[in-house]
Parts: sequence; C-alpha cells; structure tokens
Amino acid sequence: MGKSDLIYVVDDEKDICDLVCTELEYYGFDIRAYQTGAQALQAIKRQPPALCIVDLGLPDMDGLALVKELCDNANVGVLILSGRGSLPDRVLGLELGADDYITKPFEPRELVARVHSLLRRIGKDDSQPRPSNIKLARFADWTFNPATLTLTRDSGDILTLSTAEADLLGTLLRAPQQILSRDRLLGEQAIPYDRSIDSRMSRLRKKLEADPKEPRIIKTVYGAGYMLSTSVEWIDSA
Repeated sequence: MGKSDLIYVVDDEKDICDLVCTELEYYGFDIRAYQTGAQALQAIKRQPPALCIVDLGLPDMDGLALVKELCDNANVGVLILSGRGSLPDRVLGLELGADDYITKPFEPRELVARVHSLLRRIGKDDSQPRPSNIKLARFADWTFNPATLTLTRDSGDILTLSTAEADLLGTLLRAPQQILSRDRLLGEQAIPYDRSIDSRMSRLRKKLEADPKEPRIIKTVYGAGYMLSTSVEWIDSA
C-alpha cells in the first residue's frame, strides 16, 4: 500500500484512535487522527484524504452532521465507525452518503479489509494498478468522469458528486435502460430498509434532472426499482 493513501480518523476516544491508527499504519496507510469535527474539516480544506473514518459521538458536533458535510461538499470516502449500532443510526448514516458503517466493538483486521474494499470501490486505492485510459460516460446532456467523480453538462457546468452518489450513478450507467432493484443498487451496503437508496437517488436527481419531481433521466419503476432511461456512450478521456 502506498503512502499516498491518506486516511483521517475522527474520534475523541484515544484508545480507539490509537488502535485504528496502529492497525492501518501497519498496512502502509498514511494516518492522521483528529478529536473533533472542526479539526477534521480544517484539515480537509488543507489536504483532502482518500477516506475519513468518523465516529458519531464527537465532542463538538454530532458525527452525522460531519458525515453530511463531507458527503455534500468534500470529495472523500466516508466510513462510519461508531458504538451507535441501531438500525436507525445505520440507515441515516447511509442515507446521508456514507460509504460503509462498522459498529464498535470491531475486529481491527475486518476494518482493514473494509478500508481496502471501500477504496477500491471508489477508485482511490493507490496500491492497485490504474488503467492508463479512463473511460468517460456520455448520457443525456451530461459527461461523467469516474476518476474525478465529476459531472459536466454540455453547457459547461461542472458538478462534483459524493462517492456514494458516484457509485450509484456508475451502477446505473453500466446497465442503461434496465430495471435495477434497490438491493442491486445498494450492493455491499444492502440492509433491510429501502429509504437509504431512495434518499441517495433523490440527491442524485437534484443534480441531474431539470425537474427532479418529474425525472426524465432516472425513472422510478414502482415496485421494481430504478432505470436509467437514456443510452450511454463510453469514450476515452484523452
């Protein structure tokens, strides 16, 4: 694992921070720990990491508020690591855009495996060989770049997606004009509750659609799931 894989751990429990940092550093990650959400947000402005591991019980703010801020405004992966393991907390964390959720107590080796898997999924694992030619997806009047998680409209407007939104859009783009169930769209994050994918879809539609209440690009197929209703052309980035 290359040292360029920068991870921030945001947790005010010193024992947990030490355990997480020691374990991830052993596997070659560059780790920085912060005890408050404000410290983490300032650090992200200076140098965004590949991934933030966030506890929900922070001293200065609700961890879910930090998760929302990261998912809405920062191009970083988010893994929640929390003692709050109830279904409502897990669902809300994923609805807000977190990429994964682990409850305390946890197995350190499982955490490492989840981090590797998450970074591969969002395309930020520098230990893996990267394709030299990234494919861009053209659909409707948009172009999606999975390497930068950006959407560019034909008019020139550029939007940045959260990692969760980009993952969802990527799944739709790989199966255009096909009905995809909620479970398939949730993938590894599937839990027995549908609202997480519905909330994520709503945020994606607000960025894509001229009228999110009357969507034309991503259709709802009631009782079955969602469908990207337009064709997709994959083109070279260079």
